[in-house]
Amino acid sequence: MSACPLQVFVYGTLKSDERNHAPFCANAKKIEPATTRGELYELPYGFPGLCVDNGKILASGTADYAADTQLQYDMTVPTPSEDLGTVHREVITFDDPVLRLPALDGLEGYSPDEPSFYRRVLYPVDVSGEAILVWLYHIPRPTGEFLPDGRWPAAQTTV
Repeated sequence: MSACPLQVFVYGTLKSDERNHAPFCANAKKIEPATTRGELYELPYGFPGLCVDNGKILASGTADYAADTQLQYDMTVPTPSEDLGTVHREVITFDDPVLRLPALDGLEGYSPDEPSFYRRVLYPVDVSGEAILVWLYHIPRPTGEFLPDGRWPAAQTTV
């Protein structure tokens, strides 16, 4: 077990009001509103994809889950990219990264060192006005509808 808590930015089906929250995020230590810089897309599969600034990615996830968690606390937070929009949702904190990360990676179809739909990356987010580093799942080449307000699901408009 890692001595450091794991923090993950979620923006889709892992959010506290979505279908994968209960099975994957039960017993989380903390859930906080958060934002990050990037572009959010409604993918044609019924879930979103987040595209972030490759220049601000500090690391890609590995199969050494304890080391990945420690890395969150060992690196310096870069200045956020002003070229991208704001994506809104949550940072979830877990105290069991060696159990949580494999499950989350499996859900997101991420395999370290293999081609994957998403990449798990270490990236800056803002929580209560403080910039921190967290893991998030990034899609390098999104396809689908751009969500300019940075929220998923997209707000439904009535006519």
